[in-house]
Parts: sequence; C-alpha cells; structure tokens
Amino acid sequence: MPTEKRWALRHRTSTSRNCLGIVLDHDVGQPASVAGATTLITDLPYGPKAAEVARKAVAVALHGTEAELLDDARLITSELAANAFASGSPPLVLCVDRTTPTTGGLEVEITVTDGGCSHPAPSSSQVPGEEAESGRGLVIVEALADAWSLTTGTHGTRAWCRLTRNARPTTAST
Repeated sequence: MPTEKRWALRHRTSTSRNCLGIVLDHDVGQPASVAGATTLITDLPYGPKAAEVARKAVAVALHGTEAELLDDARLITSELAANAFASGSPPLVLCVDRTTPTTGGLEVEITVTDGGCSHPAPSSSQVPGEEAESGRGLVIVEALADAWSLTTGTHGTRAWCRLTRNARPTTAST
C-alpha cells in the first residue's frame, strides 16, 4: 500500500472546469506503480515574483534529491511559472508530485495552472531567433523533461511535465 504525504505551503481548494482549448502533449510513457508519494501544492503570486516563489517551492518539495534533478526541476518550474504570469491570468497554482515507483528511482511531475488566456497554445515548441529576448521556455521544458504537455483555454491553462530518474544500480562487494 503506498504511503502518501501531502504538504502544502498554503491551502487551496481548486475546481476543474471543462473547456475547449488546444493541447500540446509529449508523453513518452506511463508512470510506474508507486511505492511512496509526496505532493506539494501552493498558490504563486500573480506577478514577476511567480518564478522565484516557484523555484523555492520546488526546492522544498524535492529536498534531498540529486543536484542535477533539482536543478532541472527548478529551471523548468521557473519557465512554466514565468509563462503562466506572462500569458495567463490569475490564479497561478503550482503542484509538485514526487513519487518513488516500486521499481526504484524517482518521478517528479510539475504542474502550473493559471486562470486562462485568450490566445491558443503554440502548435509546437519553436526555437526563437538568436536576437529574441524571450520564447525559449517550452524549448527548455522539452529538452529537460521526459514528458510534457500544455493545455490552453479561456477558462484555464495547464502546463505539465514529468522528470524521471532510474534507480542507480548497486555494486556488490566481493
């Protein structure tokens, strides 16, 4: 039976709305059975501090994980939160699910939602021109995440990704 912990930096009740939107989905597999899970849910400020608060929350949720995974998760979360502020509307909410599959390793799912936007999601993650000052967020997410998706709509936007780290093989002493 999986053990599950739920930590929240601030309590939030959320509702799900059915709405039409555009979905980008790059999922390369299904999650494995879970041996343990921790979920962190927090509201993010709707403003320029959203990315900073999101990075700090991910550091709390992933405390004790390998440095490379933490760095990737913080960068991805920062990009998703910045995009939500720049393109969406309040409220901004971050959810970090940390699971340990029964096969070992670690899976981290990061979701940032916002109140929606009036323009559709891009049809793909396009690399901006060399002189562009923005537009690299989804390119970064695609490069670092094992799976990701973006769903946009006028009543809500959801950006999600999964990072997976396999269990390290143990070496037996002889």
